[in-house]
Amino acid sequence: MTIKINYSNKVNGKSSTNLVLFTEENFNINGLKKHLSNVEFSYINDLLKNSDLKKNLLFFEVNSKKTIFLVSIKKNLETSDIESLGAEFHSYINYDKGSVYFINSDSISDKFENFLGYFLHGLKLKSYEFNIYKSKKDKKIILINVIGIKNKETAKKELRFKAIEEGTFFARDLVSEPPNVLNPKEYANRLIKLQKLGIKVTVYNESQMKRLGMHSLLGVGRGSINESFLVTLEWNGNKKDKKAPLSFVGKGVCFDTGGISLKPAKFMEEMKYDMAGSAVVAGLIQTLAIRKAKVNAVGVLGLVENMPGGNAQRPGDIVKAYNGKTIEVLNTDAEGRLVLADALSFTEAKFKPRFMIDLATLTGAIIMALGEEYAGLFSNNDELSNKIFKVGEKVKEKVWRLPLHNNYDKLINSTIADMQNINYSGGAGSITAAQFLQRFVTSKTPWAHLDIAGMAFSKKAANLNPGGATGFGVRLLNQLIEEHYE
Repeated sequence: MTIKINYSNKVNGKSSTNLVLFTEENFNINGLKKHLSNVEFSYINDLLKNSDLKKNLLFFEVNSKKTIFLVSIKKNLETSDIESLGAEFHSYINYDKGSVYFINSDSISDKFENFLGYFLHGLKLKSYEFNIYKSKKDKKIILINVIGIKNKETAKKELRFKAIEEGTFFARDLVSEPPNVLNPKEYANRLIKLQKLGIKVTVYNESQMKRLGMHSLLGVGRGSINESFLVTLEWNGNKKDKKAPLSFVGKGVCFDTGGISLKPAKFMEEMKYDMAGSAVVAGLIQTLAIRKAKVNAVGVLGLVENMPGGNAQRPGDIVKAYNGKTIEVLNTDAEGRLVLADALSFTEAKFKPRFMIDLATLTGAIIMALGEEYAGLFSNNDELSNKIFKVGEKVKEKVWRLPLHNNYDKLINSTIADMQNINYSGGAGSITAAQFLQRFVTSKTPWAHLDIAGMAFSKKAANLNPGGATGFGVRLLNQLIEEHYE
């Protein structure tokens, strides 16, 4: 669906079909008399007496050609609440009945700065669809005419919203693609196209990674006919800043069968989502480039496909990682941490970043712990962790910190290698996975790991997501950069 927005200073709302007006809390419409005819005002006022005033939105068909939508603006709204209002309004759009809507910005209280910008932002994020593989496509174009002189977005804020939307949609598109289309090579090719935004894209193929010693990452892809890649995305938006760049690392397992440690058949199709962490990193760097963020940032994506095959990695194999540490692979389905191990140590060695944040659909255990409400957060740095937590609360991409501890770390010691890739004693699956990753980060670098297995996709539509791929993390990390590093 395409949302088109036009702005006009002319207030002709009284004759508009599908008119959207904003009211005070509990749908007090006394301030709307100048925007309604006397008949409309009396009609709606009577109907409100028997309406649920606790709702956020109500609509009234005042005649066969005109529907009036009322949006209740409650007290003490945060920007995320306004975005949620816009997303909720999207569910009221009736594509069959009308494709043109008029939003009267003059009905919005002056006390809310850029209310309309956040409202439309939420609406657009909710409007996302992925239907390119449907043979019959319903081309839905919704025209929203913003009338009035209040709350028009500044060019800067409009660009910010557009950047976040495009970055989020890019991430959602990547996650939604079927695995027979988005293999590692196709993925890398799509990332190369980001060069047109001023992003420096570097692709490392298998022979280059072998020379670098990335045998942990390479081992995961051995069973697939599709080549593995490591891709770096560099955005240098502040050339005067001599500080080290911010770095973001993403797990990009384009499809995860589990390898020789084969997954059950039921729901295995969802394993096309196992590259969601890398998609968020790509969407974030794209967002920074579109809005010309004055910051230097690098994204590093490990792209592989985990398949069984004659050359596939076996349980019991030992591989040497980029940083020289050896890993006993006890379960080939614990593969994401093997990809991230090389990506993390490579990122730290090459870019010497101010911090590293990795994102991965890493463990099913995090879904058991936190469901679809919070991503798991693990960190070696309280300051970085607290910043991520607070901005997550602000944009409603929430994270919850879980512990790291030496006693958990001991559980991944191997008797014949430096470490093993799973904890065989049972329990604490998400924590021991994070402990594994921490072994590939030196203590001098602030690091945070976000386990987004429960947040990367959703079977139900919720908040700003229409269902399916969510793009969780793009808005969170963009906000982190805006508040603390620009």
